[in-house]
Amino acid sequence: MTQRLVIVSDMWGAKKGLWITSYLGYLQQYFDITFYDSQQLANLDLAVQTEENVHEAFLNGGIDTAVSHLLKKEKTPSYYLAFSTGGTIVWNAAKKGLPVKSLYCISATRIRLDNDKPNVPFSLLYGGKDSNRPSEVWASNLGVEMEVLPNYGHTLYEDEKIIKKVCLSLLKEVTNITIPQQSLEKKVV
Repeated sequence: MTQRLVIVSDMWGAKKGLWITSYLGYLQQYFDITFYDSQQLANLDLAVQTEENVHEAFLNGGIDTAVSHLLKKEKTPSYYLAFSTGGTIVWNAAKKGLPVKSLYCISATRIRLDNDKPNVPFSLLYGGKDSNRPSEVWASNLGVEMEVLPNYGHTLYEDEKIIKKVCLSLLKEVTNITIPQQSLEKKVV
């Protein structure tokens, strides 16, 4: 039986997310995938899509709206892969009872401000040059492990090397099989 994977985008959603097609291309043959555009989950309808406007809209109720919508939509225990703001949304939804088998967050923003963590298995991946990543003190205080890749910034999830790394890691965790790197490379369109 195919496992269910829910993917939640970064703050740009599908608007600037051509990189998401690489994740889908690698993972769709192994998972039943549901994709959420974080802007749609948050009911954002901004005339001007600047980084500042989108960020403010998420901070001013958008994250809470997205969490509520995700909780209403998702009732089946699933694996989650979430990027940036999407990671924050799933993290917060998991703390409110979202049925999560495991959560893989890449560059999850704003969780660094939390004093608690969800009671689900999770992995956190950040770029060493990401100014939004939680501190080592935060991780220590919460008993959280983070993987930090030194030469990457916030949008490391758009890099093909990171896409392959994340997909291989997720496939290994979920399927308990090892996919040869060469086989994954053949799937690239």
